Amino acid sequence: MKNTDTHVTRRRFLTSSVAAGIGAGVHSSAVATSRTSRILGANDRIRVGMVGVGNRGSQLLNLFLQNSDVQVAALSDVYKPYLYRDRSLVDHNLLAFLGGRIPQMDEQLDKGVGRYEDFRRLLERKDIDAVVIATPDHWHAIQAIMACDSGKDVYVEKPLTATILEGRRMVEAARRNGSVVQVGLQRRSSQVYKKACDEVAQGKLGKITVARTYHVSNMAPSGIGRMPTRQAPPELDWDAWLGPRAWRPYQENIHPYRFRWWQEYSSQVGNWGVHYFDAVRWILKEDSPVSISAHGGRFVVDDDRTIPDTMEVVFEFASGVILTFGQYESSGGSALPEGEIELRGTLGNLYCRPPYESSTGYQIVPSRGGQFQDPKLRREPVDVKMETEYPTEHHVRNFLDCVKSREQCVCPLEEGHRSTSFAHLANIALETNSRIHWDPDTEKITNNEKANQLLHYEYRKPWQLS
Repeated sequence: MKNTDTHVTRRRFLTSSVAAGIGAGVHSSAVATSRTSRILGANDRIRVGMVGVGNRGSQLLNLFLQNSDVQVAALSDVYKPYLYRDRSLVDHNLLAFLGGRIPQMDEQLDKGVGRYEDFRRLLERKDIDAVVIATPDHWHAIQAIMACDSGKDVYVEKPLTATILEGRRMVEAARRNGSVVQVGLQRRSSQVYKKACDEVAQGKLGKITVARTYHVSNMAPSGIGRMPTRQAPPELDWDAWLGPRAWRPYQENIHPYRFRWWQEYSSQVGNWGVHYFDAVRWILKEDSPVSISAHGGRFVVDDDRTIPDTMEVVFEFASGVILTFGQYESSGGSALPEGEIELRGTLGNLYCRPPYESSTGYQIVPSRGGQFQDPKLRREPVDVKMETEYPTEHHVRNFLDCVKSREQCVCPLEEGHRSTSFAHLANIALETNSRIHWDPDTEKITNNEKANQLLHYEYRKPWQLS
């Protein structure tokens, strides 16, 4: 790895990894916190370091740059075209296949912005107040914990973690350091969902017993394709990209972006499902499921993926609510009458439309009495049209305000961890072909020891979970 000033060989990288305190946090004087020495006022600029500036990282980079009280001080990425913001260095085959997933990289950055292939060099800088983490999922925990331990506040993308244990350790790190952390579940910053929360809180649906939500994308027949392993491109530090995961040869349909169809690095129930799980939890004021079952597999799509192309999961809450999530990547068409989330109550059903669509808002469809009941409508219909919104903008602004005020963000780590746990439990239930029972207090599976063994994995040395 190297930054703009220093070349680091693999041997020196491994040695410095241990010396940097990976596994014990970064508490040394070399990376002493600036939090106690620099209290930000309302008019102060927040100096931000961006870790991971690919597809999502570039979107966040532009959103942070829109705020006049932000100075982007440093970038970190293991892929040189992203790090040096040069789209011409990206392989033409990747550009042709991924299109808009490869960022334009035409931002106006300060000439003195630091650029680091090794994210730890960025964390060592005492002049950086906050770190934005938009790397692949399997890196989030290590980088966020080290950022907190180095005295930084953190905006970290979803899905928050690769394992449930990682999430709990991240929560502990933020608490012991007093770090402000925002998890990128931006529907918590959406006016559509805030109003939906109000409607439910006022009892407008009656007793809710069912929530349904889906991710639909017909990837048949060839999905992410079948590709051979090969030598990694010289612009990519593949060893660093893999990080704590086991070594494997480079494959073009893993990096960039397509890692989300590989179980070792992500999943679609994690990538998409966590948005909806978090929204349902928030609206219904639920914490965690107590029972999870899942069905599915690779039924149709002929590609290299290691996750299902078809999957259905059922989560049961102790309060008497069932949440169903469907991942349909081998068929198309809407799975709901409207919107992206359905809540079914005794008085009516609520449908939330995506906040970024032109026809956003929500609808309440009244229910009629069924068998042996009065068949009349049980309430009046509601159809609220709202202006298109981009909740990630508000989410970023909320984080920046909280960095200054030291208040809790709208989606703090504990909430992000609980919502992300749904995705991990779904994948565990599918992998073990079992209905699992979950104790949210101990964060253990109570009826299947084999499933419990999947709550974490052994990191590749020298990386450890602190």
